[in-house]
Amino acid sequence: MSSPSVYPVTWYDDHVRLIDQTRLPNEYAVVEIKRCDDMAHAIKTMIVRGAPAIGVAAAYGMYLGAREIHTADREQFLTKLEVMAKQLRATRPTAVNLFWAVSRMLKTAHQTIGPVDYLKQSLLEMAQTINLEDLQTCQAIGDHGLQALPTTPTQLRILTHCNAGALATAGYGTALGVVRSAWREGRLERLYADETRPRLQGAKLTAWECVQEGIPVTVITDGMAAHCMQRGMIDAVVVGADRIAANGDAANKIGTYSLALVAKAHNIPFFVAAPLSTVDFDLTDGNQIPIEERDPVEIYQIGDTRLCPPGTEFYNPAFDVTPAALIAAIVTEHGAIAPQELKAQLHTKQVG
Repeated sequence: MSSPSVYPVTWYDDHVRLIDQTRLPNEYAVVEIKRCDDMAHAIKTMIVRGAPAIGVAAAYGMYLGAREIHTADREQFLTKLEVMAKQLRATRPTAVNLFWAVSRMLKTAHQTIGPVDYLKQSLLEMAQTINLEDLQTCQAIGDHGLQALPTTPTQLRILTHCNAGALATAGYGTALGVVRSAWREGRLERLYADETRPRLQGAKLTAWECVQEGIPVTVITDGMAAHCMQRGMIDAVVVGADRIAANGDAANKIGTYSLALVAKAHNIPFFVAAPLSTVDFDLTDGNQIPIEERDPVEIYQIGDTRLCPPGTEFYNPAFDVTPAALIAAIVTEHGAIAPQELKAQLHTKQVG
């Protein structure tokens, strides 16, 4: 099985190392995180981003926070840990993996028997477990996704949106994990990557990952996708997800819903690749998924250059929701399944 060349979140010695994704592709820089506050800031400012990677980072953030608590009293320790959990949860409201990882860390703390120092060690071990599990999950998603892709043509031209690659996970990626597996097996002719406005993660991050590994990639603007489909240049669309409702509605980076509509119009299969932990079984449909709104500076300014005149108003939702009816299959670590079969997965597979 292929090994990823990019690890955005790693534990090193006594701290976390994050690839600073705000500096790519012009500069490869690593940020050292030693405190819970610093991890919360890194998540909020998108130094680390992508739902699975945020979950891994938050798990380590919980341990870093636990390490800052100086008390031998178990109840005081757990109370202060809950405060840090609240802080981390508030950083990115749409990414359910964040909440899942924080809850798993809290559960570990509450269920571990022994002195506070032992609880802290158990939290570090759980964070490392979540990290490793996500890497294994992404590799499984990639291989299951490969099996779900159209059998013809032999070499596929795949379109993706935003970045659901190694940078968005513990490594390998979800949507890009499928692409990597297809490339490994000689099934990929070319990846088309939407630039993904307004933060340009497709142009900056997806293209960077592909160039590192020699995967043929062509960046297009978001508005070119329909044209490319109309010209017969796309065989399948594979995207990631930040939260999936129990009925299969999937929230992903803004612009994903548009792609799904256009893919449907051109009879092109549209796949969502995400770990089962991304499914929020407490939400019956996508209308209940909270949609994060981000700073309008992402729209009106690129770098130091302002694009819009003063006095302009802005609306900057970071995500949209693709209805399950537009999704051919949701690819998880357990296989490619129809959206309406998600609830059955809850009963047949153990989640976290």
